[in-house]
Amino acid sequence: MTRVVLLAGPSGGGKSRLARLVGGLPLRLDDFYLDADAPALPRAHGIVDWDDPATWDAAGTVHALSCLVRDGRCEVPSYSIAESRRVGSHTLELGHHDLIVAEGIFAIELLAPARAAGLDVEPIYLDRSRWLVGLLRLRRDLAQRRKPPRVLLRRGWALLRAQPGLRRRAVAAGFVPLSMRAAVRRLSS
Repeated sequence: MTRVVLLAGPSGGGKSRLARLVGGLPLRLDDFYLDADAPALPRAHGIVDWDDPATWDAAGTVHALSCLVRDGRCEVPSYSIAESRRVGSHTLELGHHDLIVAEGIFAIELLAPARAAGLDVEPIYLDRSRWLVGLLRLRRDLAQRRKPPRVLLRRGWALLRAQPGLRRRAVAAGFVPLSMRAAVRRLSS
């Protein structure tokens, strides 16, 4: 039977790295962002607020996860953060994997619809120091040229301040907070 983990945590907190470390098949929730020119996207500080769940396709994500569990494969979008749009699609195949790690900042929002769709999911929150996460996020975002540096700094500071609230929201939704080391142990067992 395939084990499905919803991995929540702050942007840049190591969710993708954790999925790789435990050998799980990663389902990148970031690939389900809407294009920047989609109508009525929420805005903050003069730009699209990519931290708002209204910028993301929850129904499409549940459908893809359901297909992956049921059929062992699914077609998912490929999203360019730098371009703020979908740039194609690709096929995910379960293959030899017995663990799917659906990881991204919107994993919290995915829990209820995934369970409503009959998916048996294990909710985990990757719990790391907000200062460490802030540095990791800035390094990643600058290296990948995700947005202009001024935008990255402004957004990074806002995310750093919001991280304790994100953790509280995840725990209230039923996510188990784990350090990187504890999460590796749990998902490797």
